[in-house]
Amino acid sequence: MPQNDINLLAPASKGKSSVNILEVSHLKKTFHIKNPDGKKGLLRAVDDISFTIKKGETFSLVGESGCGKSTLGRTLLGLYAPDHGSKIMFNDEDITNLSRSKRKNFTKKAQLIFQDPSACLNPRRTIKQILLEPFKIHKMENAEAKITELMDMVGLANRFLDRYPHEMSGGQKQRVGIARALALGPELIVCDEPVSALDVSIQAQVVNLLVDLQKQLNLTYLFISHDLSVVHHISDRVAVMYLGKIVELSTRDELYEKPQHPYTKALLSSIPDAGGDPREKIILTGDVPSPSNPPSGCRFHTRCPAVMDICKTEVPDFIQTSSNHFVACHLCTK
Repeated sequence: MPQNDINLLAPASKGKSSVNILEVSHLKKTFHIKNPDGKKGLLRAVDDISFTIKKGETFSLVGESGCGKSTLGRTLLGLYAPDHGSKIMFNDEDITNLSRSKRKNFTKKAQLIFQDPSACLNPRRTIKQILLEPFKIHKMENAEAKITELMDMVGLANRFLDRYPHEMSGGQKQRVGIARALALGPELIVCDEPVSALDVSIQAQVVNLLVDLQKQLNLTYLFISHDLSVVHHISDRVAVMYLGKIVELSTRDELYEKPQHPYTKALLSSIPDAGGDPREKIILTGDVPSPSNPPSGCRFHTRCPAVMDICKTEVPDFIQTSSNHFVACHLCTK
């Protein structure tokens, strides 16, 4: 069954809601570019992707840099306009092409945590001014009291309110970014590589903060990362992206214990061994093809260690191999 014809509904994870907060169908995002030879071209960053996210769960997207993860997250939030034919439903409301006024209201319900906290905080404003901004835009009352509450939620003392971003550490700035994302009481937060710019010693603190906030506020996360160790810690379900497409989707435990796609196996084999049964290391050869000129057939066939002739000519169907597991690979249909 082709990916664009399948409803990627997996049973809710244990303790999670069975209600969808987000339903994405046929999502595409194409950019017009100029190729090195000077000719105009198309870069298919997100190419016909469908999935759902349950209320209260953490749905993670993993893959190498350039696979389209961040573009997907930004398109869902309206920072990029999706291509014609895409459909995004949020709480049963079509948000694919909202008007400006409705988009403003949607931002109360869905927010973004950026990868680099230094780049997303205005260096000329104090932390207090930064946190006040969303309340001013939406004309909300009791802003200062809410800011104090937000600072406490993210583990920062009120004395930081009078500081500027450059006077804080990376971990402290990311906590401010999280506080800003929480300011309007969102239901869905897109976490775009939220710990990749932080020291390893600080990453665990921020991830644990996100987990605690999710439980406290019943948040739903779309968690974007290339760090498979972090993804394993925080996720309920995981989708693996390669060159604009989802190639495998499953619950966290099943994906990590029984990966089926050769690309997923290669990614998981790169996780440092911290005891237990070490995985056989799979070294992928060659570079990731350009999304402006993707390979025919299976997009992974140019680097796949198990490539077959059919992989070079036919796009694999996205099939369901178990109640929780979907994969796009000709090896699984043999």
